[in-house]
Amino acid sequence: MASPIIDFLLSRNSAPVPDLKEPAPGDADIATMIAAATRVPDHGRLEPWRFILYRGDVRVEIGKKLAALAEQREGPLAEGRRNQELARFSRAPLVIGVVSVPKENPKIPQWEMFLSGGMAAMNLMIAANALGYGTNMISNWYSDVPEGRAILGLAPQERVVGFVHIGSYAGPAPERPRPDPAKLYADYSGPWAS
Repeated sequence: MASPIIDFLLSRNSAPVPDLKEPAPGDADIATMIAAATRVPDHGRLEPWRFILYRGDVRVEIGKKLAALAEQREGPLAEGRRNQELARFSRAPLVIGVVSVPKENPKIPQWEMFLSGGMAAMNLMIAANALGYGTNMISNWYSDVPEGRAILGLAPQERVVGFVHIGSYAGPAPERPRPDPAKLYADYSGPWAS
């Protein structure tokens, strides 16, 4: 039995970030993508994620702040490296930060909440792709340092799941080598033995 949903999932690719152009999704499409992103497993209905929209001039301002932080951490930056930091959030017309928001719960571990955020990020990308946009998810060095997370609007206890770059894309997205699925699963054969 043919399924357009399976065909879509089996052909999904990430578009190169510099090739994501205007127009960006409008408010109605963004609301649809976020609604789809929240339709993920969420043990305890904790909503352990949130989304930050980076669009318009704020993307350029963030680039300036990230370049200054990189220079503070590494010393004077070469022009190419500085330009790379300046453009981090302005290469695509819309970036949506998927943020893990851990909650205290005696029954639900933090790692499970983070995984729920990863699923939200994937649903966000699939929804954007289904609406006809190209996507690519990046985390990068600023996700791993408190100062970088603060610049990007995260609270100290929050962590970056990923930054989903979204825009119009004249695709098709380039194909990359994929693993052989047949090598990635097997029937259970008992407890692990070293």
